[in-house]
This record gives sequence, structure tokens and C-alpha cells, in this order.
Amino acid sequence: MAKIKITQVKSGIDRPERQKQTLKALGLNKLHATKEVEATPQILGMVRKVTHLVTVEEVK
Repeated sequence: MAKIKITQVKSGIDRPERQKQTLKALGLNKLHATKEVEATPQILGMVRKVTHLVTVEEVK
């Protein structure tokens, strides 16, 4: 399965609690934190909910 690299580019401060929890579930806890994860439907759904806070790149 494909891997993606998720980087947090905006702060979770002053965001709804649900978005904060989604960032935490993705393993992003600080600005510019990066995680490489499998591109499963569950992960892609979480990324879709916080697209305004993260950037996504495909890892080769």
C-alpha cells in the first residue's frame, strides 16, 4: 500500500476539540511535525478533516 507524509503547518490552538483530537490521532503534536503513514481509507478520512492544518506528500 502507498505511504504518505503528513506535516502539520498550522496550529491546532483555537480549533474545535475534534480537530485537535484528529491531529493527535495522526501523531502530530507540534508545528512542522512530520509522520509517514500508510494511505488507508481511515487515515485519508482523518487527513480530509484537517486539510487546512496539514500538507500531504506521497512517499516513493
